[in-house]
This record gives sequence, structure tokens and C-alpha cells, in this order.
Amino acid sequence: MNLHDYIAGLPKAELHVHHVGSASPTTVAALAARYEGRTAVPADPGLLADYFTFTDFAHFIDVYLSVVDLIRDAQDVHQLTYAVAADLAAQQVRYAELTVTPFTSVRAGIPAEEFCDAIEDARLRAERDFGIVMRWIFDIPGEAGIPAADATLDIALRCRPQGLVGFGLGGPEVGVPRPQFAAHFASARASGLHSVPHAGESTGPSTIWDAIETLGAERIGHGIAAARDDVLMALLKEREIALEVCPTSNVRTRSVASLEEHPLPLLFAAGVPLTVNSDDPSMFSTTLCREYEIAAELLHLDEDGVTALAAAAVRHSFADAADLARITSEQIEYRDLAVRNPRAAPTIGDNRGIFDN
Repeated sequence: MNLHDYIAGLPKAELHVHHVGSASPTTVAALAARYEGRTAVPADPGLLADYFTFTDFAHFIDVYLSVVDLIRDAQDVHQLTYAVAADLAAQQVRYAELTVTPFTSVRAGIPAEEFCDAIEDARLRAERDFGIVMRWIFDIPGEAGIPAADATLDIALRCRPQGLVGFGLGGPEVGVPRPQFAAHFASARASGLHSVPHAGESTGPSTIWDAIETLGAERIGHGIAAARDDVLMALLKEREIALEVCPTSNVRTRSVASLEEHPLPLLFAAGVPLTVNSDDPSMFSTTLCREYEIAAELLHLDEDGVTALAAAAVRHSFADAADLARITSEQIEYRDLAVRNPRAAPTIGDNRGIFDN
């Protein structure tokens, strides 16, 4: 078995994946066809690759919002959510925390209660049909400011879908200071939600410091700028604040010049807690499996090292104790099966023995 096949079969958790950004080209094109003449999004799946070519992070946000605009009723929400779950389950994702931005859908006219009911129904159906456990992180679209933060917090606390576990902050970082949302995150944390803001993707380490010091971040979305600050990396290691790293995304949004220049190896060498994720896989023409392959190449990992990354994602998730134990057991069993069957074991990379650390 080569490493590609090993990764494909490895039980995994996905912690940084956006609800709308995970919609397959087929799903996006079908939604675009439904609203043809009222959207710039192509209704031909073959044209979406060009449409999803971004000049910079700001352009990515504009394109992303044009796809968000295709979600116009609860039926659209349900269709997209269930399809995303099916795609994740096909990659052996056992547990996923989807970043969801209810504000944009509610602003477009979908009642908050209907939106939450739609994602919940899709979540429960997916768990029944595919065995995947999905949870929600409701995030503030930072570019929409305090009104969006007020609305997102209200939806989270008033509707409180059963699958909701976290409160986040997405969108552009430039011009969107993190401290302005401190009160919102304090209220969310007081209600039992975990703090998982984006920070340090397209800006410097100061944004990550703000996320930790003013928003109480327990994990950081992206956070790759931490590689520029030795003190910050030491703090992340000491406090076990994991970074949700998405290599292809960082290149496609031009936050990093190339995969070869990605700071993942530097962060890894410094002992910063890391998870590997796909972010907006359909928009970036990637998959979670592909992101693990990239990480394995950058870090020179074999199956033990790759399994360690997958185990870290489970460990840093907000899964309950039963799911944590179940998925971890599945990962160990899968790894041990490959070890017992040398013909099935991948042969590239070196054994760093980090799975047992």
C-alpha cells in the first residue's frame, strides 16, 4: 500500500472546513442554474475552476460571498449540508466541525430558526446514513462588523442547535481588529461555546496574540504567521493551543507564495500543536486527503507520522468522550493493521515515532 492509499483509508477528523466552501462543483453549479440570470457564478461545473482562481485574499472573499448568495432558502441549506457530509464521509472523515456563517443566510431572508433546523436535520440524517458526526462552529463574518457579531451571537444563543460547539470569526483579517469582538466571545464562552477565531493567515503574529488575549482562543484558524514569532510559538506549545493549518488554501489565497515556502515545517519543528484541514476544498480544488499528502511531503512523514497528525485532530477537537475514544481506537487499529501487514504499509518517508508522543 502506498501512502496515498493509506491516507485515503485512515479515519480522520476535519476541524477547519467551511460549510459553503465545501460545496462540490456539482452542487454549486446546480444552485447557480436555479438562480441563472441572478448570479455571476457559472452554472457549468467545468467553468468553476477558472471562477475559483483568486488574485488575492480580498478577491477570494468576493467570490466566496457570491457562492454564499446562492443559498436562498432552507431547502438550499439542507441540500448543501447533506452533500458536504457525504463528501467528507467518503474520505473516511468520522468527525467534522463545520464553520457555518448563519448571518449571511439570515440577512438574505432565511429565518434563523429555519436555517438552524435545516442544518440540524441534515446533520442527523448524515450521521444515520454515513456514520459521520458533525458539529457546528458559528462564525462572525468580520467584514460585516459589530451588527454581524450581534446577530451571530443572538442566533447562537437563542436558537442553539444541538450540534453547536464553537464560536468563531472569519472573513478578512486586514482592517478587522479582533478586540472589537471581545464582548461577543466572552458571552459565547460563558454559554459554554468554545472560542475558535481565524487569525494570522493574511496578517502577522499580532492578530494571533489578539485572538488569544482578547477572544480567549482555544484553537486558531490558520495561525501560520506564528512562525514569525518564537515567543508566540512557545506560548502555543505551552498552552496546547492548536493551529488549524490548511496548506493549499494558504497558497490559493496568496497568503503563502508556494507550498515549498509554507511555514508548516517550521511550526512542526517548534512543537506547535497542529491539525491538518481543507478549509474551502471545492474552491481550492483540494480534499482533506490531499492536504494530508502535502503535509506528509513537507514533514517527511510515513504512516506513523500521518496517523499522528490524524490523532492530533481528534485530540484537539471538541468531540465528546465517547467519540474521542471511538475514533482514536479506529485510528490505532488501522495503523496496527498496516504494521502487521508489511505489504500494505507505505514505504516513503521516515519513522519519526511521533504517534506515541
